[in-house]
Amino acid sequence: MLPETRLDSVPLLHRGKVRDTYDLGERLLMVATDRISAYDRVLPTLIPDKGRVLTGLSVFWFQKLGGIIPNHLVSDGTEGWPAHLAATCGQLDGRAMIVKKADRLPYECVVRGYLAGSGWSEYQEKGTLAGEVLPEGLREGDRLREPQFTPARKNELGHDENISFELLQDEVGYRLASKLRDVSIELYEAGSDHASERGILLADTKFEFGFAEGRLTLIDEVLTPDSSRFWLADEHEPGRSQPSLDKQYVRDWLAHSGWDRESDPPELPADVVAATRARYLEAYRRITGKELNV
Repeated sequence: MLPETRLDSVPLLHRGKVRDTYDLGERLLMVATDRISAYDRVLPTLIPDKGRVLTGLSVFWFQKLGGIIPNHLVSDGTEGWPAHLAATCGQLDGRAMIVKKADRLPYECVVRGYLAGSGWSEYQEKGTLAGEVLPEGLREGDRLREPQFTPARKNELGHDENISFELLQDEVGYRLASKLRDVSIELYEAGSDHASERGILLADTKFEFGFAEGRLTLIDEVLTPDSSRFWLADEHEPGRSQPSLDKQYVRDWLAHSGWDRESDPPELPADVVAATRARYLEAYRRITGKELNV
């Protein structure tokens, strides 16, 4: 298991909830650890092989979806990397990507194909999704008539803030907002089609973008169990929480643990760790068609 990386040969640029990012000059080195976060907090317990799943799936999707929009992936293997990283190969194996530097847009481009999570909460309260009125009588887990683009503004402190498409237009302009919406939906639909062939419903997901080499570019991670809801198609039943292959299992355990979300998060029990790891590995196996080499 890898709680964090320490690479003496390159400067650490940022240690996020899950990824450690290093400055390689013209490029970045992104390493996915086995940390897991929920409710905007990093939990004290690691999930074995989680970082390898996140990196492997992101690389798979970057390659598969590259015809829709450019992405920041340069290399996903240690062979041929800068010589000063050679001594770190064991630590980085299967976890790291060299990527282009990008000017990150401070938004999460969320696409929802089913009613769940904060979208379900908004619908229950207001009958809307991202400010748009939905038909009455929908249930948790119902499929939407068409995928909905529901952006969120990233905040340095606290929760990301769901915003309307109109507000996104006001902040970045109509042309860029429309491009973000259209390409996010196209990525979602392509990912959803592939996942459905593997017995997975892509309930919702989030994409991040930036400008690299003057072009709008897909960055960070793509269609992973951290950034998406992966539901088991043969167990989908609207009106309840859905069996899934993602981080929701951890969220559900925390919600019933008695944690107040203000104090330090509790340790995850061994059975929750094992079940979470199994879900991540199964998501990788189904989507890529391969077993993860662990």
